[in-house]
Amino acid sequence: MPHETGQSRMTLQLDFSVRRRGFSLDARLELPGKGVTALFGRSGSGKTTLLRCIAGLHRERHGRLVFRGETWQDAERFVPTYQRPLGYVFQEASLFPHLRVLQNLEYGFCRVPPEQRRIGLVDVISLLKLEDLLERYPEQISGGQRQRVALGRALLTSPRLLLMDEPLASLDAASKEEILPFLEGLRDRLDLPILYVSHSIEEVMRLADHLVLLENGSVIAQGQLQALLTARELPFVRTENSSTVLDARVACLDAGDGLTELEVEGQPLLITRQPVSAGRIVRVRIMARDVGLALEPPTATSFLNCLKVTLLDCQPGLVPSQLLVRLRIGGQVLLSRVSRRSAEHLTLHPGQSLHALVKGAALG
Repeated sequence: MPHETGQSRMTLQLDFSVRRRGFSLDARLELPGKGVTALFGRSGSGKTTLLRCIAGLHRERHGRLVFRGETWQDAERFVPTYQRPLGYVFQEASLFPHLRVLQNLEYGFCRVPPEQRRIGLVDVISLLKLEDLLERYPEQISGGQRQRVALGRALLTSPRLLLMDEPLASLDAASKEEILPFLEGLRDRLDLPILYVSHSIEEVMRLADHLVLLENGSVIAQGQLQALLTARELPFVRTENSSTVLDARVACLDAGDGLTELEVEGQPLLITRQPVSAGRIVRVRIMARDVGLALEPPTATSFLNCLKVTLLDCQPGLVPSQLLVRLRIGGQVLLSRVSRRSAEHLTLHPGQSLHALVKGAALG
């Protein structure tokens, strides 16, 4: 059975067994009813195949799919794609080139009977900030803008489930940074479960609440994002970019010197000033390589942040001279990468009280 962590109200139960020449997929999952669930893995791991099974674009004989108690597929029943209340955003925007942006949006909106509409045209235009694009044709806007329009068109079908298949894969770095805030806003403002396919751990860390790890057509793990990122038996902790995602509250928007103060498990954490409102719950990404350790709070240091933590365990790092240390801060886990020499100097051991010196942190 896959490694599972966290409890949540389940909305999507699926069991698919797919056989193709040179490829097989076996997935048995129960997924949460809110937030973003990321289907993550390398190319060829089965992410898109699984998403297309959920959408009904692949009809497999050996499959079962139940959404919020409603059976979409089993041995006797198969609901076709057009009858499933879902929206689908592909890698390419696939807009109608002969229609203006507004007409592309209206195409999805007008296909839904008025009494079944769950979101309005004006609401979507405002949410995705499309006001200045409405009279343009797809060829007249950027790749990131086209994906925002494609996302808007999908939302205007009033889906109860949104599927996104690597929507940023074809965009350059600047376009990705343009659209990511809109996806974060979508996650935070709409009560709509989202399945998000990606092979980019950076995207997953910024967007996902729940994570499904796929490898060679099998589900290796599933659970809450924070738990899986720091699980010692999973590959995320054994990469150069191993990171922690912590939940924090915005304590003070302007803490002086261009900084914003957050509160993590009752402790202050300063980051570069961000345009967020006080009291808001945000997620913070901290790289393991940016966390140092001390037995006592340092009196003279360039580190702005010093957090009280408890050592959970140590494990081998990427190279023989390093160790990866897992630390508990309240109910969350922080990672630190230190040298073996430093570990010996500090006599690191489980249960030890330490101070984590955080060099850098960014909103995720």
